[in-house]
Amino acid sequence: MTLITNATALLADIAVETDRTDAVQSFVKQETVLVTITTADGLVGTGYAYTIGTGGSSVVALLREHLLPLLTGKDARNVEGLWQSLFAHTRATTTGAITSLALAAVDTALWDLRCKRASEPLWRLAGGHRQEIPVYDTEGGWLHLGTEDLVKSALAARDAGFSGVKIKVGKPHVAEDAERLRAVRDAVGPGLHIMTDANQSQSLSSAVQLAAALEPYGPYWLEEPLPADDISGHTRLARSTRIPIAVGESLYAPMQFRSYLEAGGASIVQVDVARVGGITPWLKVAHLAETFNVGVCPHFLMELHVSLVAAVPNGVFVEYIPQLRAVTRTEMALHNGLAVAPDEPGIGIDWDMDAIDDRRVS
Repeated sequence: MTLITNATALLADIAVETDRTDAVQSFVKQETVLVTITTADGLVGTGYAYTIGTGGSSVVALLREHLLPLLTGKDARNVEGLWQSLFAHTRATTTGAITSLALAAVDTALWDLRCKRASEPLWRLAGGHRQEIPVYDTEGGWLHLGTEDLVKSALAARDAGFSGVKIKVGKPHVAEDAERLRAVRDAVGPGLHIMTDANQSQSLSSAVQLAAALEPYGPYWLEEPLPADDISGHTRLARSTRIPIAVGESLYAPMQFRSYLEAGGASIVQVDVARVGGITPWLKVAHLAETFNVGVCPHFLMELHVSLVAAVPNGVFVEYIPQLRAVTRTEMALHNGLAVAPDEPGIGIDWDMDAIDDRRVS
């Protein structure tokens, strides 16, 4: 009764809820790849992955033409075995974004099935460390926003009970980045964490200058200052500044995280469940980081990550960027500034399939 009888994939475009810009790009739309898996006893699991504007059709093609046909007749309970078999089938295209996104859509659907079959929520079945998680806000810190808007949003986040805010950096002159951060720090005081994110826009020399300019204002971290594959550069930067270095949203395999942690190039791990290939490898990265005494603060996907951060002992923050409200019936719950992992069996996302169908891409 647990054998897979059907597996389908679709692509839906979800408009961004606000303008989102950083030092290298704009978030144009969320191309949302949804996979639905049905078992012989009628249980249905839904998983997803995403892009921020391009490549979604390529992920769907990989799923439909190469991966989903392999699932029919397999036991949906064998999540690790299915992940490994699909990964092996795509060795010619791994490790990289397209394959990882495809694997993630399947893997989250299998975990949805696993949790529903066990009548347990994801946060408990994946570890069950705690249910409430601190939140930091990114929506008020985009690069195109003026300093007055940054201050206003940071104060609102503080008053709402959030633990921190993220400010995008990477202006043409480092003095402008420093001034924006100074203004926010002066407004919110020392009690609110301020994260900074350069979105891979810097060279090593410019990142050293940027870190030195930001350091007086106590950033909680400096995120992705260099290209994500520059492990040695991040390691040298980490040795030159007191600001913790955060990486992970642009890494696509657990071993890439291992290389960063072994080199000392990451003080914060920002593993993204879609980009790393699903819940199965996400948990491996989280537990790996725990062995290095490093916290996990995943990138984006708050509706899913809230349960995973709650599951592990080194989960620290959830990033507040709401993006699924147009296609779900419920939102991530907040209580006194904390995100609350949902208690419903499954991955905790109540999809509105009619709304998704309205946004389906042919």
